[in-house]
Amino acid sequence: MSTTYSIGDLAREFDLTTRAIRFYEDLGLLLPERSGPGGRTRVYSGRDRTRLKLTLRAKRLGLSLTEAKDIIDMYDSPRDTGAQLTKFLDVLAAHRKQVEEQMADLQANLDEIKVHQREAKALLVKAEKAAEAKAAVQAIHKTAKAPAAKAIKTA
Repeated sequence: MSTTYSIGDLAREFDLTTRAIRFYEDLGLLLPERSGPGGRTRVYSGRDRTRLKLTLRAKRLGLSLTEAKDIIDMYDSPRDTGAQLTKFLDVLAAHRKQVEEQMADLQANLDEIKVHQREAKALLVKAEKAAEAKAAVQAIHKTAKAPAAKAIKTA
């Protein structure tokens, strides 16, 4: 007898909600058997467990659920390994290109942030120097006025 799983079993094992598993089922990523009155109870096979594991792995790689389904469906198709691997490589190449473009955009953003940081630091240094100069001038004026005020009082 082959091992079967309930929706709760898979949810616990993969740290998912039962709603997420039902969503994957709605997309055709999982195809459980139905049992019980009115077929309300889902019974997942080892194959469904593997498909769920592959779906989650594809998500971690950043693939869309549609891309994941296309790849996982190859798992169930006749074993034309060459065609399957070619399609898999095409999907991965397209995804890699997209990720590389995102990385380039992120690098451009980082470079722009660095420029703004340098400019802000330079302005801060300039402002601090201006504040120090202003304080020095005020101190000079204060000391210059003090003797003059004393001289006026004594006269």
